[in-house]
Amino acid sequence: MRLSKFFLPLLKETPKEAEIVSHRLMLRAGMIRQQSAGIYSWLPLGKIVLDKVCRIIHEEQKRAGANEILMPVIQSADLWRESGRYDDYGKEMLRINDRHDRDMLFGPTNEEMVTEIFRSYVRSYKDLPLNLYHIQWKFRDEVRPRFGVMRSREFLMKDAYSFDLDQQGARAAYHRMFVSYLRTFERMGLKAIPMRADTGPIGGDLSHEFIILADTGESQVFCDRAYLSMKAPDAGIDYWDDVAMAEIVKRFTTPYAATDEMHDAAAYDAVAESERLTARGIEVGHIFYFGTKYSEPMGAKVQGPDGREHTVHMGSYGIGPSRLTAAIIEAFHDEDGIKWPEAVAPFQIGLVNMKPGDSGCDAACETLYRAFKAAGRDVLYDDTDTRAGAKFATMDLIGLPWQVIAGPRSVAEGNVEIKRRADGSRETVTIEEVINKLGGAA
Repeated sequence: MRLSKFFLPLLKETPKEAEIVSHRLMLRAGMIRQQSAGIYSWLPLGKIVLDKVCRIIHEEQKRAGANEILMPVIQSADLWRESGRYDDYGKEMLRINDRHDRDMLFGPTNEEMVTEIFRSYVRSYKDLPLNLYHIQWKFRDEVRPRFGVMRSREFLMKDAYSFDLDQQGARAAYHRMFVSYLRTFERMGLKAIPMRADTGPIGGDLSHEFIILADTGESQVFCDRAYLSMKAPDAGIDYWDDVAMAEIVKRFTTPYAATDEMHDAAAYDAVAESERLTARGIEVGHIFYFGTKYSEPMGAKVQGPDGREHTVHMGSYGIGPSRLTAAIIEAFHDEDGIKWPEAVAPFQIGLVNMKPGDSGCDAACETLYRAFKAAGRDVLYDDTDTRAGAKFATMDLIGLPWQVIAGPRSVAEGNVEIKRRADGSRETVTIEEVINKLGGAA
């Protein structure tokens, strides 16, 4: 993409309402535009990142055996009355009436609707286990939306729902999603630590939050430093090996880890003092097993191998891609702007023409642009006629992992400069070398 053709409305000044780093940088970098309290438009740069986050989530959900569907945003209140949650959920639920005066709502979550879908079609244990997921916009009428897309009223959510014959099968499903989440966050360059969590209004008796460490995090975190060196399984893991899944979950839940809400001071004190890590953290995922909380009142049953009807056991598994985008910025930034991990960067390479109109610079940049695109790399080519300082500031602000800088003097010698955004390191290399270095398959 040529910057001269790309809609990138940068802000020079930080809006007063932006309280945290991600909100400030997303506004300044032209990623989002606030339309009303807690509701945002996603502009081109932000939408590209959001799509890349969702692509990784899709890939890992499907690898773990989840089936993608898409449920409506507007739901009937009758479903929520069946489960008993309609009156209990609170003012965060936006209740509406259609033209026929039927009670409807703007869905904050989808346990009831997915249970209704399941009970309409699935009759036998032979169709289990089943996991259905979607990525969909949701609405919760937060009393005080703040921190940009980190705590907004309208947000994008990946929610998956598992259905199993019994508790043993449901816990195996929970373990698959647990491992899937480890892989999902690691692929995005994040170190997500699973922590036992309160189930809240969802219900249930088994729940984990996935927390990334960030100085601006909303939660106080207490954990064992062992987590910092733990690696998620590789892509070849067999998700249907229940024993292997359980062992991975055990390994990732044995060291101490808790937010302030679930903190056990005595258990934490038992960790060697040199291995204790107290920090701030941001929740990026939350998974629940809640048994028959929804299937029982809504009549979701299957015929078991014994010929009798069994109420299915369920779990739900959430990741907020819009919130996650902000969380990544909270974890990866400096005073100059964002520092995107390459897997989710809007563009992997920022190609900077220091003097558009100069025949040498133009020729070198066109050669590089074509070579990078042919190799499948995402490139933002700054072909605009602006001053050097503004070009550098823009590239640092939007946080592309690599900057390739072509100036008249270096190009005349057959060279360009490379800057790595993560650490600010620079090197001068030939045009051929930079193509070989950064032109690898995406």
